[in-house]
Amino acid sequence: MSIETSQRIVIKIGSALIAPEQDGCRSRYLLNIAQFIVQCRAKGKEVLLVSSGAVAAGSHLFKNKDKSSVAVKKAMAAAGQTEMISLWERFFDFPSAQLLLTHGDLRDRDRYNSIRETLFTLLEQGILPIINENDAVTTDDLKVGDNDNLSAMVAAAADADCLIICSDVNGLYDKDPNKNPDARLLDTVGELTPEIYAMTGGPTSSVGTGGMRTKLQAAEKATSHGIVTYIVNGFNEDTFSELLNGANPGTRFLPYDTPMQEAVHWMTHTASEQGELIVEANEFDELSCDDIVAVNGDFSAGETVLVRNEDGQKLAKANSNYSSCLLNFIAQQDKDIVTDKVQDSIGPVISQNDIAVFEERKS
Repeated sequence: MSIETSQRIVIKIGSALIAPEQDGCRSRYLLNIAQFIVQCRAKGKEVLLVSSGAVAAGSHLFKNKDKSSVAVKKAMAAAGQTEMISLWERFFDFPSAQLLLTHGDLRDRDRYNSIRETLFTLLEQGILPIINENDAVTTDDLKVGDNDNLSAMVAAAADADCLIICSDVNGLYDKDPNKNPDARLLDTVGELTPEIYAMTGGPTSSVGTGGMRTKLQAAEKATSHGIVTYIVNGFNEDTFSELLNGANPGTRFLPYDTPMQEAVHWMTHTASEQGELIVEANEFDELSCDDIVAVNGDFSAGETVLVRNEDGQKLAKANSNYSSCLLNFIAQQDKDIVTDKVQDSIGPVISQNDIAVFEERKS
């Protein structure tokens, strides 16, 4: 699949493209991207824009403040967000809408479905969604932390078929191109193996929050949903004309032949576990009380937990029907008592429809 055959595209823009000097928004690198969006829409394609840059855009307004302060960064994000949205709106002669999200929004199933409905409605009306993490209000336990992964979550939520992640390098190399002149650009990646992840280094930009590793994490999230993913150089003006012509100017990540079901994908890649259940079984469709060996963490009924076996192997993520307090009590009881007196009265700890089992990639 190429851009030519894609119908719904998510494009992610980083802070270095928005505010390269951290002294407010600049249009230097954005015009080509805006033209790409306009041309995609002219071809009948739907586009969603995930745009970083609020903190970098607002930085110059806080000259006498400690910019490492969390409170100042939040204020910079609030001030810079309006500047960034205003800049994007000047490029377009069609309406746009702003969505500010946190991981807390995405990992809550009801709010996630509400986000999906909003995105679908905006696209139906020909409105361009411009999405960013809500850095002005988010906390450590509620934030995604980088817009690479956010863009993949948005692409999955929007049922997109293509994700384009703009970087400051041409794509994924087999070694650091800044240190190795013989580094080779990988044209196509069929599967994200541990060896592929080992090729990544840290961020090459002093402005953004993500490096190549977060882009690979995003590619894994997207491709497992059946979304072809590109990492391209957003600073190169030829990148976008090549994409429009069906070429691959960077690294293309092939989607799973058998994508995860939507609910399983959400639980695997978007919902974050609030605790752990240690169980005896290595395989299961449903989890009962007498399977539990130990309970780690503090979670409420309905929250997502990680399920491991006694060897530490990750088996699944799932929604627990009961709180950690009750499950701790059950785990400490005699197995026969649990089976005879408890299991029948409270039902399964995890229901079959609320489990995302970790499996080998199907391709």
